[in-house]
Amino acid sequence: MTADQSSSPAPSAQDSSALRDSARRTLQVEEQAIAALADRLDSHFDRACELMLACQGRVVVTGMGKSGHIAGKIAATLASTGTPAFFVHPGEASHGDLGMITPGDVVLALSNSGETAEVTALLPLLKRIGTPLISMTGRPDSTLARHADAHLDAGVAREACPLDLAPTASTTAALALGDALAVALLEARGFTAEDFALSHPGGSLGKRLLLRVSDLMHQGERLPRVPLGSPLRDALLEITRQGLGFTCVVDEQNRLIGVYTDGDLRRTLDQHQDLSKLTVDDVMTRPGKRIAPDVLAAEAVRMMEDNLITALAVVDEEGHPIGALHMHDLLRSGVI
Repeated sequence: MTADQSSSPAPSAQDSSALRDSARRTLQVEEQAIAALADRLDSHFDRACELMLACQGRVVVTGMGKSGHIAGKIAATLASTGTPAFFVHPGEASHGDLGMITPGDVVLALSNSGETAEVTALLPLLKRIGTPLISMTGRPDSTLARHADAHLDAGVAREACPLDLAPTASTTAALALGDALAVALLEARGFTAEDFALSHPGGSLGKRLLLRVSDLMHQGERLPRVPLGSPLRDALLEITRQGLGFTCVVDEQNRLIGVYTDGDLRRTLDQHQDLSKLTVDDVMTRPGKRIAPDVLAAEAVRMMEDNLITALAVVDEEGHPIGALHMHDLLRSGVI
């Protein structure tokens, strides 16, 4: 921080009020710009959706300057909601990147004026290869709009900028219209939360919807287990050895009969003075909470929370324990 910056006076109450008033005016202008879009949705919007739904390739979104930034976000939203899409810079397209566009694709081109030179320069090339074109502009009579197979009117009465120059309301309207397009396509495709998770495997939603108990459970030699009739000492040693806070108790057919947990141990100490004569059968919890391996990990979280427990036995269809799941495994995975 410079000396000039450190000595700058704090805004007065009057100045702060003016700043907030300016912000409110901006939000009001942009709110009005978005609200006006709804009345302009027409058969062109339907046609744009039909072209994208029928697309055998990718939706190629392009735009220059601020429209290019909005185009990139629209492409990302389409791609994550079931419509394969990517962004191409129009300037680069005229210098080789047009090879990324095929007749099986659909181009969505953004330009507030509809006359952006780098974008309109693509028109004859797109017509030549036969790629359908959807335009999103603020001028339905513009060059880009007139040559498109479908035109989306994103025009605004004025920008939020007091000079009516900086792209503000117009870019907000274009972004909202792009979201409306993506959501309409999402619903038309029957896109589900699990579909969304497949394209977001690194996010918390993806983990909640994709990870299953079988992906996280301890199995094989890491599965705590003692036979029915074992001395309580053996059960305690198994709990300590595996470090999961419980052990399964199984019969001769390796079916889960019950579990013995850290909580059971506390109750045992309260109720029994001589532990040496006890078997695990005397003090275990029957039949014990259990879960199937193909259940979502998020459901395991709910079961643990509902029952105030920190671990679950994982069993197959015959009731044989095949794994163990601890709350710590769910925490480490990011499901919680």
